[in-house]
Amino acid sequence: MNTKVNLAGVELKNPVMTCSGTFGSGMEYGEMIDLNKLGAVVTKGIANVPWPGNPTPRVTEVYGGMLNAIGLQGPGVDVFMKRDIPFLKQYDTKIIVNVCGKTKEDYLDVVERLGETDVDMLEINISCPNVKAGALAFGQDPGVAEDITASIKKVAKQPVIMKLSPNVTDISEMAKAVEAGGADAVSLINTLTGMKIDIHKRAFALANKTGGMSGPAIKPVAVRMVYQAANAVKIPVIGMGGIMTAEDAIEFILAGATAVSVGTANFVNPNATVEIAAGIEEYMRTCHVEDIKELIGAVK
Repeated sequence: MNTKVNLAGVELKNPVMTCSGTFGSGMEYGEMIDLNKLGAVVTKGIANVPWPGNPTPRVTEVYGGMLNAIGLQGPGVDVFMKRDIPFLKQYDTKIIVNVCGKTKEDYLDVVERLGETDVDMLEINISCPNVKAGALAFGQDPGVAEDITASIKKVAKQPVIMKLSPNVTDISEMAKAVEAGGADAVSLINTLTGMKIDIHKRAFALANKTGGMSGPAIKPVAVRMVYQAANAVKIPVIGMGGIMTAEDAIEFILAGATAVSVGTANFVNPNATVEIAAGIEEYMRTCHVEDIKELIGAVK
């Protein structure tokens, strides 16, 4: 039985990855689960300088999930290269670094510096607010998304995954734009923009007013968008958005995802990723599926 999948020439032992921002760089989770059992660890967003993130409160629960406005808090690429990459190299899993920035130059700086390191792939978070374009995210304009993809591809030494924002009119158009820019794969969906108001305080539950909605409530939207993207482009698609169980993960694979990322589930159950990987194998055994490739995009 074969669970290996191929993302732009990088072979994963199974299709289960972590969602950026929900797993750190695996250090805390490494004390609880065996990182060797994961297809890949996707790190939290790494910028060219340390980011302090947004003011608190910045996380709140909602029906079927959570809202977060962490603001991509992180130590910056220097600390990441010195501390986190050596930690992850101890494990038999692929390393995918999520890259964020406020300008195109920020992204290129991180991508160039990571080119000298032993990481396997880069995931570019284009849901970041573009400070030079009135804070509209890089991933909300097809022309801007194609341009930043092409610029990154010129300097990147590793295969490039473009992480798409769902806060757009047509996800297929965005997927095609980054493919035209040279992306090696796409991942989706990032969080949906949401809001919660505390009626007793008559105030926003998050200091930032709005936050990214994640968790099981967004899964039907995510499955639909993954299906649309997978049928719009020829490059691999990584599916995410509300995956809590192996059944959820298989749904994304049947919709056309080559691999899946697990996010919010990690906060509820630190063992979620390992259980999902085992559950996919159990499903394949039960349904007599010899190769996971038989499942990818099987539902048309």
